[in-house]
Amino acid sequence: MRIIKILCLLAAALFTGACKEGETAVDRATRDGILIMGNTSEPKGLDPHIVSGVLESNIISALFEGLVVAHPSKDGVALPGMAEKWYPTDPKKPDEWVFELRKDATWSDGTPLTAEDFLFSFRRILSPSLASDYSFMLYYIRDAEPYHKSQRSYLTCRNDESFPVEWDTLKKVDFGPNEKGETDFNKKGLDHLKAEQLRELQFFPLLFQWPEEVSPEVREILLEKNLEFAKSGKDLWELIDFGATAPDPHTLRVKLNSPIAFLPEITKHYTWFPVPKHSILEHGRIGDRFTDWTKPENIISNGAFILTSWKFNDHIQVERNPLYWDSSNVGINGIRYLPISNLYTEDRMYFDGQMHITYTLAPELIEYARERYPDQVRNELYLGTYFIRANVTREPFTDPRVRMAFSKAIDQQSMITNVLKGGQKPAGGLVPPFGDYRPAKTIGFDPEGARKLLAEAGYPGGKGIPEIEFLTTDKETSKANAEALQAMWKDNLGVSIRIRQMEWTSYITTMFEKDYGLAAGGWIGDYMDPLTFLDMWMKDGGNNRTGWHNEEFEALLKKAGNTGDPQARYRVLEEAEAIFLSETPILPLYWYTRNYLIHPDVKGWDPLILDNHPYKFLRLERNPDLPQNPAR
Repeated sequence: MRIIKILCLLAAALFTGACKEGETAVDRATRDGILIMGNTSEPKGLDPHIVSGVLESNIISALFEGLVVAHPSKDGVALPGMAEKWYPTDPKKPDEWVFELRKDATWSDGTPLTAEDFLFSFRRILSPSLASDYSFMLYYIRDAEPYHKSQRSYLTCRNDESFPVEWDTLKKVDFGPNEKGETDFNKKGLDHLKAEQLRELQFFPLLFQWPEEVSPEVREILLEKNLEFAKSGKDLWELIDFGATAPDPHTLRVKLNSPIAFLPEITKHYTWFPVPKHSILEHGRIGDRFTDWTKPENIISNGAFILTSWKFNDHIQVERNPLYWDSSNVGINGIRYLPISNLYTEDRMYFDGQMHITYTLAPELIEYARERYPDQVRNELYLGTYFIRANVTREPFTDPRVRMAFSKAIDQQSMITNVLKGGQKPAGGLVPPFGDYRPAKTIGFDPEGARKLLAEAGYPGGKGIPEIEFLTTDKETSKANAEALQAMWKDNLGVSIRIRQMEWTSYITTMFEKDYGLAAGGWIGDYMDPLTFLDMWMKDGGNNRTGWHNEEFEALLKKAGNTGDPQARYRVLEEAEAIFLSETPILPLYWYTRNYLIHPDVKGWDPLILDNHPYKFLRLERNPDLPQNPAR
């Protein structure tokens, strides 16, 4: 026993450096004002315009700050950030907003932060060459979407009063890439053809398959407009009337496509954060990915903390930013993020006094922790849905009957009771219940119906079905979930699947490349509105990754955007979700809860449905009535 204790103390010493005898990492960190928290995996990066995961967001929200910040204890409340004040120009029609920026805002290198930094940031995330997964978060701004999607034909023709037809009549033209296009030029899309290709097309029209209803006159105009612009060497940015402007260095005006009363909530998301123009352009061009600007020795940020250390697969550490506008009110001195992918290792480290907050709590340890440390176990509502993506471009999931069969074959409640054990709720659809939005009840366990659908699709009892691979992450719980699903599909459909586990970054890349049949997934709301769960499924959306799209679905999202009455808007969004679920590009499993451990020294960490805790409001204080390590 003595040897074990000595080894534990040695491990703690290695973890924290020189410590007082018997002192844990948490003891010392609390005294030094450093929060230690689990963060599950090594982040893909720290560029707010490239990453798309929760674990990256946890770090980025410490380093950067947007126009407004979240309230530490109230959902849906915005507090001043880079903006001191914000308001719609017309409260009855909030389609234009003004943000008055604080004059004392600076970057961490002392460079003044102005409205121009926001304009640069908006243009950067929308740059097609950057290929941001999250660019759609700015589609609310006027002309953001056509620029990001490189809609050259539309932008060059829309102001031509002599254009012979209404633009909506050209919906069937392959302006953008079409994987199923009949020719190579259709696969590339008219808007993406180079000047030499457009000239070739003028001489050989059959190189591009035009819809019959598009007249030769219109074809000629489209080719001429595209060729003229392709030869000019200009950027499409010069053709748009971008909705965000800066009348002066400390005023940002944002003109939207339609009224959005909750725009400040959307701007809390890191896609709306400013990034340092001077640093990014020093290390590359505006649309370059993964340049050196985010390295610890180079990164310049504007948040409450600055990056001081990044040791791969060991830790990321941030410390208080002395130039932050509200630095005197930041309650902690720093944060150390630990990329502990093994849940049991993370929980053991917590119980050994090596971290303040875990990323999660292993299902098998939930009851154990509740019995022994009830005050340190959190079980909270979490605005998110766990689902399985289906690659609709790969057999057998090109058939919606197969997708629905696989969904109906999942016993959601059994998964929750026997595998997850965290109080989750079976998902009847994609959007979790909150507010006045009526959650769907489309999805449910129906093994007989599942077998019938699979037989109708030509695979009775699973016979003749192509090989199926289920992609998931390399966590132990991910494997347990996958094996439970594997058994259900075998028992209820007669189908055997192969499980493929990958570490986080490779998993994300593989999904993006659609190199999978089924893939574990999930979505946490970015803001408190059903749209955050629905607009990611638009065609070519960076977080879609299924190959699915539906014009009627997208038309309803656009209709919702133009619907002012909140209740009527919810009804339109419910209709859009019904279409989405009827085609089953995803298999919803459950609505999330958040289960984790938190040390009593952490003050100001209140339950929030989006789990976006503004670190600047936290405090680390030792309760004198508690033992040195209450988790032991």
